[in-house]
Amino acid sequence: MLAVMRIILVLMASIIICIFGIIYCLFRPRQRLYHTALFGRLFGSMAPIFGIQVKIRNLSSDQLPKHCIYIANHQNNYDMITAACVVRPRTIIVGKKNLLWIPFFGQLYWLCGNILINRSQSIRSHTTLLQIAKVIKARDISIWVFPEGTRSAGRGLLPFKIGAFHAAISARVPVVPVCVSNISNKKIKLNRWSNGLVIIEIMDPIYTQKYEPNKVRDMTQYCYEVMKLKIDSLNKEVVEYEMQITRSLNTHVMK
Repeated sequence: MLAVMRIILVLMASIIICIFGIIYCLFRPRQRLYHTALFGRLFGSMAPIFGIQVKIRNLSSDQLPKHCIYIANHQNNYDMITAACVVRPRTIIVGKKNLLWIPFFGQLYWLCGNILINRSQSIRSHTTLLQIAKVIKARDISIWVFPEGTRSAGRGLLPFKIGAFHAAISARVPVVPVCVSNISNKKIKLNRWSNGLVIIEIMDPIYTQKYEPNKVRDMTQYCYEVMKLKIDSLNKEVVEYEMQITRSLNTHVMK
């Protein structure tokens, strides 16, 4: 029964957000660089419906650069209510072209000014990223990329593609890792009241000045290792937190 109620609530909320968002974007097209951040937070507000507690770190940090390329781990559809809520204003997301065909959501995604690319055409996608990177400072924007290129679906952090890092080196803008603790489909049970904690941490910028274009793979590997260590640390922290909650509940029941 709980699962059915959640599905109905999420469908209703998603449709309302998307329809409102489409109308809002059509009437305020000049503010489109702020739309993704706004609607990311609206989708993020649905986390409690799933029984998910989201803890965010360093979102308002003064150390975050004005122009950068954000890189985040891409796990599954739940990213829409976790990672999306930390997208900052004047940030555009690079996503797969087939998102456009999702009713309401795809149209909202496009109207927010996000970039749709065909990942099966790697050369064209790579060129698009480079073109966007060249106008980051001129247009006063940042880019959000999922460097794995696909959802990991519980397989852990997948190897990174080099496109985002090539773009960062070319534009001489820093890379900012965004790490999200594990939220696999196996972890979320719609018939359970609480589905635990998800920690999102925005890490310190990784500057590109010391990397030349021929060192792009070195930078890609370095960023991968930094993010993997952080995600493993966040996962461990979540497990310890949930074990502590379980012990507290057991102690309360015994009393």
